[in-house]
Amino acid sequence: MSERSERTMRGIRPARDPDTWGFFDAAADGRLVVGECASCRAVLHLPRPYCSGCGSFEVGWRTVAGRGRLWTWTTIHQSLHPAFEAPYTVVVVELDDEPGVRLAGSLPGEPDLEIGMAMQARFDPLEGGGALPQWEPA
Repeated sequence: MSERSERTMRGIRPARDPDTWGFFDAAADGRLVVGECASCRAVLHLPRPYCSGCGSFEVGWRTVAGRGRLWTWTTIHQSLHPAFEAPYTVVVVELDDEPGVRLAGSLPGEPDLEIGMAMQARFDPLEGGGALPQWEPA
């Protein structure tokens, strides 16, 4: 599916939020997941404690392939956080196996990108443990 990056993200810690922590637990294991209703199997993106379709509070996580298509991007030229050395490029990727679900990530520098190009997830380790899902050209 995806590879672990050698680039460590310093100074970033996911909040211990009950609605999103499963996403970061999976990332620590090198898996990309989306929220899912256990009753009707609807994708819950953004994650939340209940299904807006059927009203069920039985929600969980489903592993996805970690592949998608570049939806859009922008390059940042001013560092706003020590974990991101400028220039860096913020990307939004639409998942191949869940059309309509888009996840953001970043790439170092100013890579040559094109709308619709194939992307794959990678997992950048976080200082102090865990990982942050990111994207790179496939």
